[in-house]
Amino acid sequence: MKQGFYTKSIGDLKRRLSSAIPREELKSLHRRVAFRHFAVTARQAALFSLAFWAGWRYPELWVRIPVALVLGFIVFDFTVLLHEVVHRAVFAKDRPALTRLLGLAYALPSGISATQFTRWHLDHHAELGSFTDDPKRAHLSPKRNARWFKLLYATPALFPIYFRAARKETATYPADIQKVIARERLAAIAFHLAIASSIGFLGGLERLLWLYVIPVFLVFPPAFTLNRLGQHYDVVSEEPAKWSTRLVPSRLWGFIYLNSNYHLEHHYFPGVPFYRLPALARALAGFYEKEGISPRTYRGLLFDWFVRNRKPHTDWRLAPAGAPPPARKTG
Repeated sequence: MKQGFYTKSIGDLKRRLSSAIPREELKSLHRRVAFRHFAVTARQAALFSLAFWAGWRYPELWVRIPVALVLGFIVFDFTVLLHEVVHRAVFAKDRPALTRLLGLAYALPSGISATQFTRWHLDHHAELGSFTDDPKRAHLSPKRNARWFKLLYATPALFPIYFRAARKETATYPADIQKVIARERLAAIAFHLAIASSIGFLGGLERLLWLYVIPVFLVFPPAFTLNRLGQHYDVVSEEPAKWSTRLVPSRLWGFIYLNSNYHLEHHYFPGVPFYRLPALARALAGFYEKEGISPRTYRGLLFDWFVRNRKPHTDWRLAPAGAPPPARKTG
């Protein structure tokens, strides 16, 4: 049984966060506008369609390489849109049937189960900070701190790693939920087989390679891994306000990742829609200064992860063993 580790462990963090932003501003930041959500969905669908058409029409590598990158990142971005559904951040009013259909649709491009992702992710929020009850930390984070093993997460090996982790956690769910997850996974497999077969039959093996295999199996994994580096790998265990990693605000990465690079802000206020997260980050500027929460960059995180070989879920700014740690502002 899950115990709600996060709420039990954070002390007065919620009070400090609420007092950092005026009540009316915070209320406005939580306002959900379905049109804004679906405008981004439509943009992503248009970009995907345009890239797919260009990759189908033009065989030159200078076209197909960026096309594969665009397709792979957009496939990942559908998990971000699914994430919005999980937190019911799409519609102003509760719409269970539409929310369920939307979740199923957003889960298909990445081949995951909407039900499994929902349960997994909400447990992640409730149990953040726990070694055993947070499913991401317990089952998905690398247990071997070796560079070659970490690199596997940026390769097609990510898929068996993820689905093995999901299978372990799913085994703890009630039998009826496990059956729903199994049906959704079968549907996702059938969907991907149909897409791959259609591309191969109508366009040949070369188009199948560039428009399906490379985007899904070679671009999606590093997109997933880089995004995950900016979530909970560089943290301070003794300070719950620093159990997620703050990233430098970036319009480019915000566009690429649909603002999921604002992960710390999301954990502070999970009900804020993704299109308002940059504004939330600006509103929390004073809080960050007071708490001594400085931002990281993806480049710096990559250097720490692969070159310095830092362990996940630790304070990466501490010096190596034997050297005194740098002074930290604690607020």
